[in-house]
Amino acid sequence: MFDNICKFLAENFSTDFATWLLGEPISLTELSPSELSLEPIRADALILLESAELVLHLEFQTQPDVNIPFRMIDYRLRVYRRFPQKQMRQVVIYLKETSSELVQQNTFTIPGTRHEFEVIRLWEQPTEVFLRYPGLFPLAVLGQTDDRASTLQQVAQEIIRIPDQRLQNNVAAATAILAGLVLEKGLIQRVLRRDNMRESVIYQEIEAEAQAKGIAQGRAEGLQEGIRQVAVNLLKSQMPLEEVAKLTGLSIEDVQLLQTEIESEST
Repeated sequence: MFDNICKFLAENFSTDFATWLLGEPISLTELSPSELSLEPIRADALILLESAELVLHLEFQTQPDVNIPFRMIDYRLRVYRRFPQKQMRQVVIYLKETSSELVQQNTFTIPGTRHEFEVIRLWEQPTEVFLRYPGLFPLAVLGQTDDRASTLQQVAQEIIRIPDQRLQNNVAAATAILAGLVLEKGLIQRVLRRDNMRESVIYQEIEAEAQAKGIAQGRAEGLQEGIRQVAVNLLKSQMPLEEVAKLTGLSIEDVQLLQTEIESEST
């Protein structure tokens, strides 16, 4: 979920991210991984933005990942194969503070080959940087601050000043979700208006995904209960435990447990 939120922000506020990371408000458009010569690795977390002269590769991470250095050189070579004339900036952005040494790694090294990329640990970045542009507001609460609750209040005030209601709702929803990495849900809902967030594209997509998962889980639970009832009926008909397990797909231990329950009910 956090990867998807960051991807949404980078793609919809690419100028804000370019100003922060590249130092100038370059207009960037999404580069589809399918335009590269090979199938992408972890395409859901991959963010590629391009201009006429540059490709910006972003990786947002909530947890340290030992595979990051290889992924960086892998994509650098893929982009070079497709756009040998373009420059490339690669930035790994870690969202949640950790003591892992993996978040310090900014090179891929094997004998005869060394590739460097940039690493940003948000908890080391001044919050003021993220309060300058709407697309970066959601990152502020993850920045360097002694009082995240107060920072969230400050972000909320900045969000209110966004004139476009749709934009305001989307930024508020993204802020609420990312703030969940470091703050309690109740506090977040008190500071940010839940009714406004529900109107956002982000919030609606998350609710739809959650609803779909809930339906799938309900179906799975219903199927499991049906199988269990079939096993109970077979046991009551005196079918051997091994045959019940074979027919229903349940483990012999589960069937034995059902048999014990049946015997308990009959006494």
